[in-house]
Amino acid sequence: MDQEIGSAPDTRRVNWKSNYKHLLLLAYQSFGVVYGDLSTSPIYVYTSSFSGNLNLYQDEETVFGVFSLIFWTFTIIPLLKYVLIVLGTDDNGEGGTFALYTLLCRHAKLSLLPNQQAADEELSAYYRNGYIPQNTIHSPLKRFLEKHKRLRTCLLLIVLFGACMVIGDGVLTPAISVLSSISGLQVRAKELHDGTVILISCVVLVGLFALQHKGTQRVAFMFAPIVIIWLLCIASVGLYNIIYWNPRIVHALSPHYIIKFFKHTGKDGWISLGGILLSVTGTEAMFADLGHFNAASIRVAFVSFIYPCLALQYMGQAAFLSKNISYIHQSFFESIPQPVFWPIFVISTLAAIVASQSVISATFSIVKQCHSLGCFPRVKIVHTSRWIHGQIYIPEINWILMILCLAVTLGFRDTTIIGNAYGIASMTVMFTTTWLMTLVVIFVWQKNITFALMFLIFFGFIEASYLSSSLIKVPQGGWVPFVLSMVFMVIMYVWHYGTRRKYLFDLQNKVSMKWILTLGPSLGIVRVPGIGLVYTPLVTGVPSIFSHFVTNLPAFHQVLVFVCVKSVPIPYVPQDERYLIGRIGPKSYRMYRCIIRYGYKDVQKDDDNFENLLVLSIAKFIQMEAEESSSGSYDTSPEGRMAVIQPTDTARTSLVMTDVDEAAWNARSGRSETLRSLQSQYEQESPSLTHRRQVRFQLAEEGNVNSDVREELMTLLEAKQAGVAYIMGHSYVKARKTSSFLKKLVIDVAYSFLRKNCRGPAVALNIPHISLIEVGMIYYV
Repeated sequence: MDQEIGSAPDTRRVNWKSNYKHLLLLAYQSFGVVYGDLSTSPIYVYTSSFSGNLNLYQDEETVFGVFSLIFWTFTIIPLLKYVLIVLGTDDNGEGGTFALYTLLCRHAKLSLLPNQQAADEELSAYYRNGYIPQNTIHSPLKRFLEKHKRLRTCLLLIVLFGACMVIGDGVLTPAISVLSSISGLQVRAKELHDGTVILISCVVLVGLFALQHKGTQRVAFMFAPIVIIWLLCIASVGLYNIIYWNPRIVHALSPHYIIKFFKHTGKDGWISLGGILLSVTGTEAMFADLGHFNAASIRVAFVSFIYPCLALQYMGQAAFLSKNISYIHQSFFESIPQPVFWPIFVISTLAAIVASQSVISATFSIVKQCHSLGCFPRVKIVHTSRWIHGQIYIPEINWILMILCLAVTLGFRDTTIIGNAYGIASMTVMFTTTWLMTLVVIFVWQKNITFALMFLIFFGFIEASYLSSSLIKVPQGGWVPFVLSMVFMVIMYVWHYGTRRKYLFDLQNKVSMKWILTLGPSLGIVRVPGIGLVYTPLVTGVPSIFSHFVTNLPAFHQVLVFVCVKSVPIPYVPQDERYLIGRIGPKSYRMYRCIIRYGYKDVQKDDDNFENLLVLSIAKFIQMEAEESSSGSYDTSPEGRMAVIQPTDTARTSLVMTDVDEAAWNARSGRSETLRSLQSQYEQESPSLTHRRQVRFQLAEEGNVNSDVREELMTLLEAKQAGVAYIMGHSYVKARKTSSFLKKLVIDVAYSFLRKNCRGPAVALNIPHISLIEVGMIYYV
């Protein structure tokens, strides 16, 4: 008994130590991913703040006021808003603009995304924790938003606008970070021409984007040490400048200096807010990268290291400027003592690259989320790491970002002008988060609307003040993020609108089950050996592509599976809950439905085991259906219920899967010598297909299997052995003749252009071309 009593504290102590070490490890890793952008802001904040008429106020009081503004801005927005409040809101561990939107859509009927169904709530691993059924939330505002579609459209547009501003950050952050760092050369090399600095910056940027296809895995271990060394260096320099130049700077921690600053500078002080807000650029990354770490680790890293180091640096730089205001053009590098200048310059360049890399990766992630939720054209998504989830590379976006980044660098050639654009993009994303968080407080937290308004008024007023100051500088480069956002936003909304109209056409023109039942088990055609996978966006009913195919061809496969690949509004779907299997029509029809669900952060990798998992899932469904039917609990309607199937669990299936060599596979497949030759030739042209796993299914001799179930399973195995064909619609979307001019412009011109120039659906779904059958259809929407 004494031993048992003594063992409990030891176990708790071990668990506490393990959790403590894990927390510190995550906090350490967050430095290189989350804080790269935020930690490089001191390079250009003071220069941008004094770029306008504020440069005329060259006195100590003005410098103290600017530092006080920087300090309290850095305290209120990153520390108070994000660390203490926003990080407490996540969508099953994920953060960012889309996470807030999907969280709101789960608690209120605000979503405009098509292809939603009640069965998605069976994703227990994600809906069990923190999910509140919609009927328990009684809010007049909720009912008001649900009733008016235009307001829901506005909410979607706000979310898309915030996402587009993040993409704008992916253009502006590398430009301002690299150019600001390289321009430090002119502090020690006065004869260095501006054109040379621009050229070196462009070379660094091209190299940065050219290496993106390698992924961040190989160099990720270097990111955190670089940022930590950088923060220690600038904090040490800041402390040295405080002691050496002006220890009185500590008095500027009082907000009283902010009041004196605005009294002294007036309108010029308000305009300088556009440069001061650069001190908090990169703050949104703390929330956006929440899924890679956790709230506790991000909070520990910020409070214990990031906040004090940056506060010391801003204070020390202000102390230097209070005595050397003439060096404001390169205040950061001028404030570095000469003996340590070159080491810090090298580290600053590396830190700028880390900051750029983090934002580029975040841009890939946001584009992937938009694509998954049907708001971005199909692009190639490369998973660069086999072990680290979420590390992706999108070639098209990478080269677009590089071209735009070089254009901004060569076009403006000035960090102050780029800073004007950068500040607007960053503050707009924060402002969007504030509005979405206000709705979260009401719908998700279910707090009083007064509390939500207090949150909105306090943080919204501060951010609106900074944003209004930045908008004054729209003619001086501030127009860039708006132009970039409008271009990407038009692309997103046109794609979303066209995709939704196409889905509604499929929904309204689907084949009735009554028509299917009148055809009989043979469907009125010849049933040939094999499995036909009919891809459709519908989760219920039979798509019109099926009747179109039956009308034009006299044969169909003996087993038909209607496959729907859909994205659900949660970050990740576990593998065991990905497949949803059901039956269409009577058993003799051999028609099934398979819904494959992905979260908006899931990466659909080229899974060469898909056909095998599908056969296992259908076989398990057939046996489960028979068991429930015998107990009288199964739905026998033509559109029976869907069941979540775990294909990796072989406990409830009578199928045995064994590997076979290629020769044995070809011998058993029953295909002619001509077909085998064609397939062999095609596989030689497509090396990725030569490594596909060849397996053979057998029905286990053991076990009590019903004769009808055995017969259906044997039919399924024979069909799989004969081969699998993928049937897709090759659609042409056109506006009706009675449509308005604007709709014809959107559908016939913009949407058609995007469809022709993006990846085809067959390529996006990794469908082998040798097994693909496309059926041409015209959609009049």
